[in-house]
Amino acid sequence: MALKEDAVLNPHEIAFLFPGQGSQQLGMGYQLAQQYQIARETFEHADQFLGFPLSEVCWHGPIERLNDTYYTQPALYTHSIAALRVFKEIFGDFQPRFIAGHSMGEITALAAAEAISFEDGLFLAQQRGRLMKESGEKQPGGMAAILGLEADTLYEVCNEACAQGEIVQVANDNCPGQIVISGSHQGVAKASELALARGAKKAIKLAVSIAAHSQLMAPAQAEFSKFVDQISFVQPKVPVVGNVCHTAMTTVAQLKEDIKAQLTSPVYWTDSVRYMIQNGIVHFIELGSGSVLCGLIKRIDPKVRTAALGTPEDFASFL
Repeated sequence: MALKEDAVLNPHEIAFLFPGQGSQQLGMGYQLAQQYQIARETFEHADQFLGFPLSEVCWHGPIERLNDTYYTQPALYTHSIAALRVFKEIFGDFQPRFIAGHSMGEITALAAAEAISFEDGLFLAQQRGRLMKESGEKQPGGMAAILGLEADTLYEVCNEACAQGEIVQVANDNCPGQIVISGSHQGVAKASELALARGAKKAIKLAVSIAAHSQLMAPAQAEFSKFVDQISFVQPKVPVVGNVCHTAMTTVAQLKEDIKAQLTSPVYWTDSVRYMIQNGIVHFIELGSGSVLCGLIKRIDPKVRTAALGTPEDFASFL
């Protein structure tokens, strides 16, 4: 059945969102694959393409393996695409106004917009995870969530820490009052100290061993860019809102530039969401594991509607 353009769900007022690392959870996609054949086939396809049982990692872990960046990124990608396919099986070839993904989720967004194939997206997710893991081993770093400080102030804090010889920068501008910094362990510690002195409520060190979206990922970005150039891109069927440019992208050149740059650039999620709202979006649908993005969006603009779809129960409630 095709979704009608009515007051409840108007495709021109809807954006599809795809989560990034941190949203993974043990069992992700299992119930969806049990109830919907298209979801089960998506996981089977991923297993065959990758040459190892990704579905087993998603469904049975152990959690330490699922949390390994090498597995996390293709796992999130596969679950999100499975959820998207279930959505389209129920509602027909529904095309939202925009598509966006947070961090790794931008690769999923490219596949969802049919700018790249499912296989190429899975390949990029796997390589991105591998390269980021290797960079983290060669140049160890960390990340911290800074709560209760404005973005402009935190940029100043990071610049001050860098002026003292440290490596640290804003990594994720997730929503007002929640911004993640990334860099060397010493840089993150110094910037956290400075942020608390400037009035931050909390500085929470994240349980990660990589400095995502920082200059420590430069080697990974260089290699990842080569992989991006190897695969075939076409013009997206739906505009993709980029993490770096935080505006709608409609050309192959724009898509390639943004997905390459985001490994070392901040994720401007707050600006991306505000751009979509300013351009008519009133309903965001998060497809995949968890509801992290829905929570961020409610803090950006509590007036908009959100829905997270990753389990059969989610779809039942949505219907």
